[in-house]
Amino acid sequence: MTGRRLLGGFESLLLLAVVRLREGAYGLSIRQELLDRAHRDVASGAIYTALERLERKGFVESWLGEPTAERGGRAKRFYRVTAAGLRAFNDAQRAVQGLSTGLNMKEGKGHA
Repeated sequence: MTGRRLLGGFESLLLLAVVRLREGAYGLSIRQELLDRAHRDVASGAIYTALERLERKGFVESWLGEPTAERGGRAKRFYRVTAAGLRAFNDAQRAVQGLSTGLNMKEGKGHA
């Protein structure tokens, strides 16, 4: 893991949402998944900005679907997590587990 940057919390949530949604992961569905499952109301712009960053890193890939009438003839951009994205997510989870092992994480207590 040396030399690789760990994912942030929001990036991890995005990757999980994309994995859960499978081939149906696009901006609005990802936003709804974050709201429904993580109870996070995130602006669409923040989601797209983070997805672009994840794509530049090679952690997600995207493609355009077919144009739809509901979107005025525009196509949706769909996303999927890459193998590198899964590795980055797993690295981040291992780092959190390693740091939290033995800690009492109840409110007001952080000592082992």
